[in-house]
Amino acid sequence: MVNEFDQLVAGDLIMASAVMLESNFKRTVLLMCEHNEEGSLGFILNRPTQIKVSEAISGFDDIDIELHMGGPVQVDTVHYLHTRGDVIDGSQEIVPGVFWGGDKEQLGFLLTSGVVSPSEIRFFLGYAGWGAGQLESEFEEGSWYTTAASKAVVFSSEYERMWARVVRSKGGKYHFAANSSELPGMN
Repeated sequence: MVNEFDQLVAGDLIMASAVMLESNFKRTVLLMCEHNEEGSLGFILNRPTQIKVSEAISGFDDIDIELHMGGPVQVDTVHYLHTRGDVIDGSQEIVPGVFWGGDKEQLGFLLTSGVVSPSEIRFFLGYAGWGAGQLESEFEEGSWYTTAASKAVVFSSEYERMWARVVRSKGGKYHFAANSSELPGMN
């Protein structure tokens, strides 16, 4: 039997399983941007913060976009996903139409000048990261589900329902998991 981890690639979504209670990841949906034998890196898509980009990044003083909690690793760093790989140098395409990173100074200019709109970018504080074999162990324990990512999910602003909607989209037994109570023993 092939487990979901064996099929995981950069560009997939991973969702915390219904039984995961770890506070950093409970009911989260993450976009995996790197996944190889050395480890994995992704960003939590459904944890917006009350912090604005203008408050966190120097040189982005007029950018009134909210930051998202990308994960518990290096929360003093800012990362971004966007749809404008056509104009942001150094971007890496993760999913068709979804890019990671690129030239930060160029991005600031493009946002300020209106070439890139706030709806075309997501900023993250920190990231989720796993060393070699760590994420595989978590999959074996049943902590994660996976599915293909799409631009629509990555840039969805329906944060409260994102986890249940993405898990339910897997069908079958996942439909029941998506409807489970957040409190253990309450199902």
